[in-house]
Amino acid sequence: MILVTGGTGLVGAHLLLQLVENGDRVRATYRQAHTIKKTMDLFSLYLSDHLFRRIEWIQADVNNIPALEKAFEDIEYVYHCAALISYDPNDEDQLRKVNIEGTANIVNLCIDHKVKKLCHVSSIAALGDLKPHEKQITEETEWNPEALHSDYAISKYGAEMEIWRGQQEGLNVVIVNPGVIFGAGFWHQGSGVFFSSIKKGFPFYTNGSTGYVGVTDVVKIMVQLMKSDIVGERFSVVAENLTFKKVIFEIAERLMVKKPKMEAKPWMLAIAWRLDWFSAAFFRSKRKLSKYSANALLSNEFISNDKIKNALDFEFQSIDFVIQEVVELQ
Repeated sequence: MILVTGGTGLVGAHLLLQLVENGDRVRATYRQAHTIKKTMDLFSLYLSDHLFRRIEWIQADVNNIPALEKAFEDIEYVYHCAALISYDPNDEDQLRKVNIEGTANIVNLCIDHKVKKLCHVSSIAALGDLKPHEKQITEETEWNPEALHSDYAISKYGAEMEIWRGQQEGLNVVIVNPGVIFGAGFWHQGSGVFFSSIKKGFPFYTNGSTGYVGVTDVVKIMVQLMKSDIVGERFSVVAENLTFKKVIFEIAERLMVKKPKMEAKPWMLAIAWRLDWFSAAFFRSKRKLSKYSANALLSNEFISNDKIKNALDFEFQSIDFVIQEVVELQ
C-alpha cells in the first residue's frame, strides 16, 4: 500500500488522483476533516468522483507520532507531500516544527516500518546559491548559509537534511524540488493566489524571474521516480524560467482582465516591505511582504531542469498551456 502525507494540498490531491487512476491502493493523511472536500472537489473537476472512494483517509499530523504509527501500518511506499508554506517571518517556529521535525518523524517511521522507498517533495527554495561565476542553479549548486534565505527555504533545506539522514540509515529516498506549481482546484491558496489576485485586479508586476511547473508534471515525475531504480538523488522540477511580468500578463489575458500597468521598482518594494513590517509589529497584522520576498521578486536566477529531463526522458507541458488549463477548469 502507498501512503501520501498531505493529501489535501495541491500536490497531494493531484498525486492521489494519479495513483488511484493507476489502480494503486492508497492511504492519505489529513489534519482537519473539512479539508478533504478540496480533494473531493478536485476529483469531481476531473469527473473522477467514483475513484475518490478508493482512498483510505486517516487523520494524522506529521508531529503526532501515535496517529502516524497507525497511518504507516502495511505501508510499502511513501510520498511525503505535507508541509507548511509561509513567507511570514513570524511563522519561523511553526515552519521548523512542521517541515523539519515533521519530516524527521516521517523518515524515522519509514525506517521503523521498513518502507521500500520514500519520495520527498521539497522546493527550489532549498536549492543552492549561485557563486559569481555561475549562471544557472542545478541540483549540485552549493547552499550558502551566509546568504539571505527565507525561513521557509531554511526549513525545506533542513527537511532535506533529514531525508539524507534517512538514506544514510538505509532508507531508499528520492527528492523533487519543484518551482512555483500551478494546478487546477486550489484557486485561493498557495500559488493559486496568483490567479485569484490577478482576477481581482492586481496593479503591479516585476521583471524578476523564477521557475514554474504544472502540478500534473510534478506528480507524473514523482510516480515515475518511485517506480524507477533511481535512489539517493534529487531533481529540480521546473518546466520554464519566466519573468513574473510574463506570467502575470499571461494569466490576466487568459482571465480576460486588465493587465497591471505599473512596474514595482526596487525602491518601491524596499518601502513596501518596511511598511509591512511596521504594520505587523505595531498592529499585529499578518505579514504579506518580507524582505526576502521583496528581493525574490527582483531576482533573475535560472534553474536547470536538465537532470530530470535526461533521467526520465521527460517533456514538460508549457506554462502557457498549464495556465490555460487552470483557468478553464476553475
